[in-house]
Amino acid sequence: MAKKHEKTEQVPEAPDIDFQEVLDAEPFDMKELEEAKKQRDEYLNMAQRVQADFDNYRRRNNAARAEAYDDGAYAFIKTLFPIIDNLERALQSAKDSSDAALREGVQMILNQLMETLSKRGVTPINRVGEPFDPNLENAVLQGTAEEGAPGTVCEVFQKGFQSEKTVLRHAMVKVVAD
Repeated sequence: MAKKHEKTEQVPEAPDIDFQEVLDAEPFDMKELEEAKKQRDEYLNMAQRVQADFDNYRRRNNAARAEAYDDGAYAFIKTLFPIIDNLERALQSAKDSSDAALREGVQMILNQLMETLSKRGVTPINRVGEPFDPNLENAVLQGTAEEGAPGTVCEVFQKGFQSEKTVLRHAMVKVVAD
């Protein structure tokens, strides 16, 4: 049989303390203690302020980054509007054309582009028959009373687009005169 070895614990030696040195030390100064507490509180307040400043910086930086991303995306989206205009013009001119396959192909491309914009939160501004809103539309012509109620949009010359946050392109419209 194997012998079990018992481990013996060693007790650490007590440090040599010169009690006479402790007794000869100057008495405890309350003023120094108060000063140390005051300095501790000052450092704690400074650390809390720095932490709050950093949290605010991080929040501002995240907001600025999200805004810059949206600005870049909207700048790109704005470059697509002339393409949409041209596809719509092509469909208008192809109404009389006998090439149905071409019309269908152009319509599919336009639908796909509009669906992609919709997924990004971009919607067309189409307010024919509604009161003119200068925040959404630019009036370029005045219509007659026969074209609708006074102050309403009677025709759209160029489609406008908006996102949840902003108007990306104002619609160019004809408004019935008051």
